[in-house]
Amino acid sequence: MCLGIPGEVVEVLADRPELARVNVSGVRRAIHIGLLTDDPPVAGDWVLIHVGFALSKIDEEEAAAVLRYLEELGSAYTDEMDALSQSMIE
Repeated sequence: MCLGIPGEVVEVLADRPELARVNVSGVRRAIHIGLLTDDPPVAGDWVLIHVGFALSKIDEEEAAAVLRYLEELGSAYTDEMDALSQSMIE
């Protein structure tokens, strides 16, 4: 199963503006935001993330709803969080 997980943008990396640091349920990782060139995210924005790429911006209410739903899925959510915590974009 492929999931998109909401994350809150903490910062856009100054030296690599195609990357942003996000917080996903306490896990902080750099993700690629290059697909969102029409409306680039800034700190405080929420994005939907899949395999290290921000696919779209979403609002905080939608992010909370998606996180609740994913937590109800159980192992699929846990597996995705495990994959996120092991991923690194340098």
